[in-house]
Amino acid sequence: MSEQAAGSATETGDRTTTGDESTVVDSPPPLRVTDLEKHFGGITAVDGVSFDVHEGTLTGLIGPNGAGKSTAFDCITGVYTPDAGTVEFNGEDITGLEPFEICNRGLVRTFQIARELEKMTVLENLMLAPAGQRGESLWQSVTPIARRGVAAEERELRERVWETLEFFEIDHLAASYAGTLSGGQRKLLELSRALMTDPDVVLLDEPLAGVNPSLEKKLLERIHDLREEGYTFLLVEHDMDVIMTHCERVIVMHQGRKLAEGTPAEITSNERVIDAYLGGEV
Repeated sequence: MSEQAAGSATETGDRTTTGDESTVVDSPPPLRVTDLEKHFGGITAVDGVSFDVHEGTLTGLIGPNGAGKSTAFDCITGVYTPDAGTVEFNGEDITGLEPFEICNRGLVRTFQIARELEKMTVLENLMLAPAGQRGESLWQSVTPIARRGVAAEERELRERVWETLEFFEIDHLAASYAGTLSGGQRKLLELSRALMTDPDVVLLDEPLAGVNPSLEKKLLERIHDLREEGYTFLLVEHDMDVIMTHCERVIVMHQGRKLAEGTPAEITSNERVIDAYLGGEV
C-alpha cells in the first residue's frame, strides 16, 4: 500500500475500507503464513505458526533463543521444507519452493551471519545479485548483436549498483573485497545485495547483531527510507527497544508457537508475553 493510500485507509483483517463506506477493497497481505510446522526428529521447532505481514509495514518477530524464529524464516524462504502448513506470497502458494525460486518471485532474506562472497569486491557482489542477466547465456556472449545488448544491460546494472552503494553510503568500499569488511559493513552489503533483486518483501534476520551504534542508526534510517518507497519488512531482532520503537506490529514466538501478536503497546502490556519472554519486566 502506498503512503498516500495508507493515510486514507483503515485495515480490517484482510479487507481495506476507504473513507467512502460504500467502497470496500480487497487487500490480501503480500506474505501469509498458515499453520507452519517444522520438526527435527523428536524436536518441534515451529508448531502451527500463523501470521500475516501487510504491505508497506515493518513487522517485528521476537522471542527468546530457541523460540523458532530463524527456523520459521528458513521455512518461509525455502531453506527448509515445512512439514505442514503453507506460505503464500502475493497470493501464490510458495511452500517448498527452492530458495532461488522464492527470491525470483520477490521475497528475499538476509542472514544473522552475513553470507557475502568474500573473495569478490563489494561492487561484484552487487553486480551478481539480479537474476536473469543476459550475460549468463553463452549464445548472448558470442553473438555480436547480442553482445551489444549485454553491454548495454551491464551499463544499466552498474548504474543501479552505484545508486545502491551510495544509498547505503558504502560506495567508498566498492573496490574492497567483501571479506575485509567490518561486521556492520557486511550487514549493509547484504541488505544492498538483497535490494538488487527488486524484492517486494525483505526478511531481516538480526540485521543489527554485532553492529556498532553508528552503523545501527544508519541501517535503521535506510530501512525506514525503503519503507517510504513501498518495501515491506519482517524483522527478527533481540533488541526490544528497536522492535518497540520502529515496528508497527510485533509477533511473539515461544517454544515454537505464536504466543501473541499486536502493536508494541499491546505486546508490552500482555501478561503472557511478560511472563514468558520479558521475565516479568517491560
